[in-house]
Amino acid sequence: MATITAPTTAARADARASRGLWRDAFRRLMRNGPALVGLVLIAVFIITAILAPFIAPYGPLEGSLADRLQPPSAVHLMGTDLQGRDEFSRILYGAQVSLFVGVFSVIMGVTMGGILGATAGATGGRVDNILMRVVDVMLAVPGILLAIGIVAWLGRGLPQIMLAVAATNAPIFARILRGSLLANREVDYVNASRSIGAGRMRILMRHMLPNSLTALIVAATLALATAIIDVAGLGFLGLGPPDPRTPEWGTMLTDATKFLRQAPYLILFPGLAIVISAIGFNLLGDGLRESLDPRLKR
Repeated sequence: MATITAPTTAARADARASRGLWRDAFRRLMRNGPALVGLVLIAVFIITAILAPFIAPYGPLEGSLADRLQPPSAVHLMGTDLQGRDEFSRILYGAQVSLFVGVFSVIMGVTMGGILGATAGATGGRVDNILMRVVDVMLAVPGILLAIGIVAWLGRGLPQIMLAVAATNAPIFARILRGSLLANREVDYVNASRSIGAGRMRILMRHMLPNSLTALIVAATLALATAIIDVAGLGFLGLGPPDPRTPEWGTMLTDATKFLRQAPYLILFPGLAIVISAIGFNLLGDGLRESLDPRLKR
């Protein structure tokens, strides 16, 4: 009877401890001022993207040449562009593109990098060496150049941009997860599971991987800021959505460079949108790192 009760009691204790650790991390996050600021900025960014059709006073393609290059006013809060389209409305709709591409590119990057890192960290030996050399080659190429090459090869389009941004982040995620798994290979709970005959896959999925995801979660949050900047950078270089009318922040910056002196607000507002959203994800990522790291417990 004791042999049945002891594991059950231990499992319940582990579950309570796990919930306690996450609850404690959440409390520390809520006491972190910069992280709360980042959370508010991200919330505004997400709400803006979702409610853009209801908030925007005009459609993203709606405009008249008679209203071209109008300065900010009560009618057009952020002015109008070369085609007479409302800049404020286009920035709101542009948040949808940035949020969609940024989130899905990071999900793809975490998936690809996670598979590589988990395979290398759990297998070791020759497989680890081969996979890490592939990752080293990818890391040797600057991220933006790799993204440009992928989009130029596959052609312009949102799926191609997402794949390009994911490919630039995947090696980083692979390195992070592999390092965390290697650090957990010889800890006490893994050795205890190995000593009672647990298989390699069970140890990986039940013990090593869940305890190695903290660093990956933080890295993914920080990568969202980089993804938004990379998407805007590709758009600025002319590798954005194939339809030039698409309200994408980087493409809007490209169109505005021709009128830098005549209409500087066309550069200002899309640039601020990119900066504010990136700052929000960076602040939240730093806050998560402090909250989830027990060595930084306050």
